[in-house]
Amino acid sequence: GNTFEDYLRILQSVPAANGTAAYMRVSRTVNSSKLSLAEKGICEGIECQSPELVIREPGLYLIFCNLNFHFPNCSKSPIDLKIELRVNGRVDRQTLSTFCASETCQDKTFKTLIQVHLTHLDKEDKISVTLNHPEFLNDVSLPNENVLGVLMYNDGM
Repeated sequence: GNTFEDYLRILQSVPAANGTAAYMRVSRTVNSSKLSLAEKGICEGIECQSPELVIREPGLYLIFCNLNFHFPNCSKSPIDLKIELRVNGRVDRQTLSTFCASETCQDKTFKTLIQVHLTHLDKEDKISVTLNHPEFLNDVSLPNENVLGVLMYNDGM
């Protein structure tokens, strides 16, 4: 349970406001901190052009991002991992977590970070995700679990 495919099936069976929803897999981009969108997923009422989602209708939106990280070799010093949800290139929400401190280190460490943001978006707003350490994104073992989602709310919800 709780896999990309499970959530995809649920979202396909529940209509979003005005049919506006995106649920896309994300992955690393070579030489960039911005994650790119994969073709697999839902994209209705939103333009899904890598590396950004483009809003077609203004409204109140829930943006969420689930990312899995893999630290193959723990270092003796902590690693600060920052996720930024960006709207039109500016940081709208960010999360900073420290991993791999020497007292908690194991040979291999896997971590999941989830970020949720409720905000008003305008037509043509562009949503993207950036990481300060994209090299730790686990797109080998769990590629389908790295997702960016956007759902539009309406007055009836």
